[in-house]
Parts: sequence; C-alpha cells; structure tokens
Amino acid sequence: MTKKPRVYLYDSTLRDGAQTSTVNFSVRDKFEIAKQLDMLGIDYIEGGWPGANPTDDEFFANLPKLKKSRFSAFGMTRRNSSSASNDAGLSALINADTKSICIVGKCWDFHLTHALNISEEENRKMISDSIAQIVKKKKEAMFDAEHFFDGYKANPKFALRTIKAAYEAGARWIVLCDTNGGTLPNEISRIVKEITKHIPGENLGIHCHNDTGNAVANSLAAVEAGARQIQGTINGLGERCGNANLISLIPTLVLKLGFDVGIEEKNLKNLTKVSHFLDDLLNKETDKFAPYVGFYAFAHKGGLHVSAVEKNPQCYEHVAPQKVGNHRQIMISDQAGRSNIVSRLKEIGIETKHAADLVTKVKELEAQGYAYDSADASFEILAKKSLSTVPNFFDLISFRVLDEQGKSSEATIKIRVGNKITMSVAEGNGPVNALDKALRKSLARKYPSLKNVRLTDYKVRILTPSAGTKALTRVQIESSDETGKKWSTIGVSENIVEASFRALNDSITYKLMKE
Repeated sequence: MTKKPRVYLYDSTLRDGAQTSTVNFSVRDKFEIAKQLDMLGIDYIEGGWPGANPTDDEFFANLPKLKKSRFSAFGMTRRNSSSASNDAGLSALINADTKSICIVGKCWDFHLTHALNISEEENRKMISDSIAQIVKKKKEAMFDAEHFFDGYKANPKFALRTIKAAYEAGARWIVLCDTNGGTLPNEISRIVKEITKHIPGENLGIHCHNDTGNAVANSLAAVEAGARQIQGTINGLGERCGNANLISLIPTLVLKLGFDVGIEEKNLKNLTKVSHFLDDLLNKETDKFAPYVGFYAFAHKGGLHVSAVEKNPQCYEHVAPQKVGNHRQIMISDQAGRSNIVSRLKEIGIETKHAADLVTKVKELEAQGYAYDSADASFEILAKKSLSTVPNFFDLISFRVLDEQGKSSEATIKIRVGNKITMSVAEGNGPVNALDKALRKSLARKYPSLKNVRLTDYKVRILTPSAGTKALTRVQIESSDETGKKWSTIGVSENIVEASFRALNDSITYKLMKE
C-alpha cells in the first residue's frame, strides 16, 4: 500500500485570529481553543507572541499540557541594532516553554527601503543570525517569509536570497507568505514549483491571507506544487479578510487529495464541533452556509434533488456529511416536492402516507408568508398536529403588551393549563422579551424545564413593505436549552407581536413535545 504524503498543519488562530476586527481573546479563551485544536489533532498551535502583550505573557507562563499538538512561539528576527544573543525579543521567544519557534522576516525589497531602511545584507544577517541562535538552543526553527510572493514577483533573486539565508542557517520550515492576500492560485503554483528547485518541498510551508477570497485555493495550489506545511486559522479568522480556513482545508486535503494531515478519521468528525465551538466562544453567528460544516452545507430543498439523494446521496453530495461531523438537511418549502416531505416525515417518525396532504398544506402556508426551510421545529409541530399527536399543553386566553418610550415593556398574559387559569405579568427589554417572560412565568410551575429555554436569535422580515405599517410580518426565533440543542420556529401576522407570540408558542410547544 502506497504511503500517503504527509502535510503538516500549523494553526495560528491564537495569534493571527486575535488580529480579527472585533475579536479579543482572554487567556482562558486561548486555553479553551488550544484544547479543541489538540483534540482535533493539529500538529502546531501558535500560542502567540511572548513579550508582546500581557495576555500572551500569561498564556506562555501557564501553557497547558497537550496530548498530540505542540506549541509554537511567534516573533520577529533580531533587530538591526542588536545581536542574536542579546536581543530582548528573540530571547523571549527562545526562553518560552515551546519546542518550536516561528520568526518573521522581510522578503520584499520594497519594505527595506520604505519601512526598515536597512541594506539587503543586514536583512539577510538578521534572518540567518536569528535562525542560527534558535537552532543553537536546540529548538525547531521556522521562518515566515513575509510578503514573499509580492517580493518574488518584484525581485525574484532578492526574495530567493532571503529564504536561502534562513534555510542555510538551519530553519526546518521556510513558510512562504502571501501577506497582502493578492496573489492568485496560478501564481502560487508557479512560484512554489520554482522554489522547490532551491529548497526541498518537505521544508516549505504556505501562509495565505484571504483578500481575494483565494486563501484556501492558494494553500491547496502550494501543496500540490510541493509545499508540505499549511498555516491557517479555524473558520478563517485573521486580519482584514482573514487567513486560510483550516476547517475547509483539512477535509479537502484528506478526502479529496488523499494527504495524511495527522488527523485520525474519528477526529475528522470533530470538525463541525470545533468550528461551532469557536463561533460560540466569540458569541458570533455561525455561518450556516460554510463549506463542510455549515448547517446548510448538506441541505436539499428542490424536490428533484431530494428524490435523487434519497436513492443515492452521491447524486448531490460530494462527501458524506457524517465524515466531518455534519448531517443532511431536507428542507421543507413551497419548492418542496413529495420527496422532501416523505424524508422529513421519516426523520420525525411519521407514516409517509400523510405526505400528500402536508405538501398541499405547506405550499398554502408558505404562500401566506411562512418559510419552513428555516423553521424545522414549526414544521414538525405542523406535521404532528395534522395527526392530532401534539398534546394540548396550554391554551391562550389573552395577552396584552404595554411599551413605554424609554422604559421597559410590560406584558400580561392569561392562559389555561388543564382546568386552571393562570395570569402572569412580566417586564422585559421590549415587548417580545416581556411576552416571552410572562408566558414562561405562567408555565414554569407546571413545566419547570422551560426555565432553561433561552431565545438565542430573533429575526423579523417585512413581507409586504408596500403596505406600510400594516405590512405582513414574519418572525423567526431560534431557541436553545441547557443541553445546547437549538431549534427554530416561525410566526406570521400583520401584528408583529402576534407573529412573535406564534413563534414563541411553537418554540415552547416543541420543547415540551420533545419531553
């Protein structure tokens, strides 16, 4: 059996990812992310820049133990005003409790004249002296060749001399960086092939930014041209438009190109979990259309597609979703055919003989403004209500909402639970929040599990804007419970509060129905 070629993964989420606008990692955040990366099986985890800020200093002072991955410390070459042995920044890197060190240096002559104001010879000595000092201290040395592709296109001989200086000084990895993110895949492929004539591919890495949307494609082009290390981040975090997305790269390398990336098949199934974990940590909405791991990555809506997928998933799925920890979604909408309904009914345990009636009902409701492709819980309730299999948990008698300008809202709700009528009043941040609180307050004694239900997303869409303030409104709610399970419900009405109540009603009904 032919051995698969090895590609090493270098994650820089903790440093490059921290440069994302709106992202600020705490030390605890960095510990938790490192734990997830280690669980996944990433080769290198770049912990940050020792000496650059208090967060990184505390992190490196308390590095957690890893099972599979190894930490790398990032920094820059010695300064031109100091030697490698007494440069404070370089010493902080070497003294960090890591086996690997990655330093960055300039590879574009434009920067020497416009930023550093030093000679080419001094630039090369800064690189080679720093790498030699790291090697002398018996640590693995990596060189991030900053702006390499721009530098190579401007002055190939200059750029080549800089990376040779690092390689000849003992660098294990020479990482070619598309720092400005403007290089295209065909250029990456051509240049990396040229570099392999001077430095073996097994010593070359690639570090791409996503400013043209090509970071993943550029990284793959580099690997196919001979590079054997890829640097990137989880979910493509990074400065400006981000870095190469390892969540997209890993399954492509393994499932499409047949490379060994050091991640076991059982751990490949953690990709979706790791991707969503980072979004949750950052309180960031998950990209539901993300390749491989998005909620809709394996979603099928058209009746023709669903019919084919039911017979053989390969008809419309490039990989099995289970391999990356995801799952298939059969969407219900006015474009759905009988196949969609049948598939969803099977999932929720309903006999498929009722499909025809449901297809008609769904199309009627979607014509009125409902959208069941994004409200899975509401569809399940609709389907089960058609069979009278949804218990009557409570009946609404009336509700009233008061909203004072500049003050909190107040909701009063009267419901019947069994033979008992209950009325509750609650204040909230807006009428919907107040209504939500009042409803759950009324139900809490009978159904205590509702105390753990949280409204995690709330969307409003005006369906008939020409009607002005009488416009038909669609409200979509995402709810979650203490287990992390999420479900979506929907409500439609000319009254936004009424639409919200219908979505809230479905959300609570779904939770209780599942119990």
